[in-house]
Amino acid sequence: MTGPAALAAPAAGSHGFLSPTGVEIAFLLVGLVTFGAAVVTVTTRQLVHAALWLVVALGGLAVEYLLLTAEFIAWVQVLIYVGSVVVLLLFGLMLTRAPIGRSPDADSPNRWAALTVAVASAAALVWVVVDAFRTTWIDLDHGAAQGSTAVTGSVLFRHWVLPFEALSVLLLAALVGAIVLSRKKNAGAKEGDR
Repeated sequence: MTGPAALAAPAAGSHGFLSPTGVEIAFLLVGLVTFGAAVVTVTTRQLVHAALWLVVALGGLAVEYLLLTAEFIAWVQVLIYVGSVVVLLLFGLMLTRAPIGRSPDADSPNRWAALTVAVASAAALVWVVVDAFRTTWIDLDHGAAQGSTAVTGSVLFRHWVLPFEALSVLLLAALVGAIVLSRKKNAGAKEGDR
């Protein structure tokens, strides 16, 4: 079967926007939960609760990667971001002796300006992504190799090495900064005791 009949055959069996599959419904529901957790992360006034809601948001992203058949990226998300980054944040909170309850320092009078910048940034990001991938369609049924370790490693170490290295230096600087801040507070307390 060649010609127009061969091209029309897959289109007849495919589903449309109004008839989503179970994976697409699960993707949407997990996306909504992840979005809700991200909103609670940035709006809560308790720093420890913000870190714990961040775990939920990052875990939701890992589930989204699993639904997109990118198992390697999902496990990297769990091990590095959910495991390491959130533990680093909690250690930073402990080392700087941040308040456990409500923190008045976490509130800002510039809330509306921050909300305006956040909405504008989100709109620009959505516009750029939609414009970049407008004509691209990923077939998840026959494209399982896209999320494989070989393809991911090839793309990661060919195009994205510098951003990952910059992120690791940023996390190391945050941990060192937390240690320096805690030592300054301890030194000030010891001098006050004398």
